[in-house]
Amino acid sequence: MAKHQEIELELIADDNTEAADIIWDVQLVPKASINLHDFFNRKNISEKDFVEMKSPWDIVHQNISLMLDDMELVKTDFSDHRPQEGISFSGQFPLLVHPTANMEQCFVNTTEGPVVIDENATVMQGAMLRGPIYIGKRTVVKMGATLYAGTNVGNDCIVGGEIKNTIFQAFSNKGHHGYLGDSYIGEWCNFGAGSSCSNLKNTASNLKAWSMSEGEFHAVGKKAGILMGDHVKTAINSSFNSGSVIAGFSNVFSQTSLLPKFIPPFQWGVGQDKAYDFEKMLEEIERWMQMKGQKPSEKQIQAIKSLYIQTKLP
Repeated sequence: MAKHQEIELELIADDNTEAADIIWDVQLVPKASINLHDFFNRKNISEKDFVEMKSPWDIVHQNISLMLDDMELVKTDFSDHRPQEGISFSGQFPLLVHPTANMEQCFVNTTEGPVVIDENATVMQGAMLRGPIYIGKRTVVKMGATLYAGTNVGNDCIVGGEIKNTIFQAFSNKGHHGYLGDSYIGEWCNFGAGSSCSNLKNTASNLKAWSMSEGEFHAVGKKAGILMGDHVKTAINSSFNSGSVIAGFSNVFSQTSLLPKFIPPFQWGVGQDKAYDFEKMLEEIERWMQMKGQKPSEKQIQAIKSLYIQTKLP
């Protein structure tokens, strides 16, 4: 997109033709500073009002700046808990804690950005948090966790170990030791204890990662960890190469020490060219979702089945 080029917005009617929505390129993420009046009236909207995402890895690379932008929109029902008893606090940015959240004896540093703890979240004793950080609703940060800037965790997750600049979608778990950095993790993923990723080559040169849509490797910058789809499980002590792409609905285990850079969807193990049995996989998905009071909808099941048929291994 050329600099200073105005963004064309389109008005389309919904199914009932009674209302219209403004739509724009899915690669363009609005900034918090956007003038909503101008936006909805299609006036003076230019590229400076958006962040452009050219690839999924841009979500990781732009994560911290987008977090800081979003934190400007935090509602007033969060209160600044700097002096809260039992919390070791330093830094000039706020520690924003929802009244229903539970923070035990922990360490919080907001020198580089705020720390936001959402509804009914729990931060256990000994955890160390360095903002900007967001902890979602009902998420648990385990004892001794080390969370650096850009830890961005959705609702109903469990996180522990060492995490930096990583996005977790809802219902995913990394509850044990191991390092995860510069990564994007989908919903309903589970990391076995000791699972770690590399996010930087030993040579400090640029990384390449597999593009499923293009069927080839693309440059992704100097830092890239894991790009992981939904419903992926990893065995204990899984070691992920820098710039790894793990497609959804895979059970990742291997007898080798370092996993391949690309694992296709519905993979059963690594190096076996064997697909997940669909019925067994569906049973496991349902069991995992039941653990957090959820269940897949019929629409979700049919979407998974359709994808399975399209991509099924031998």
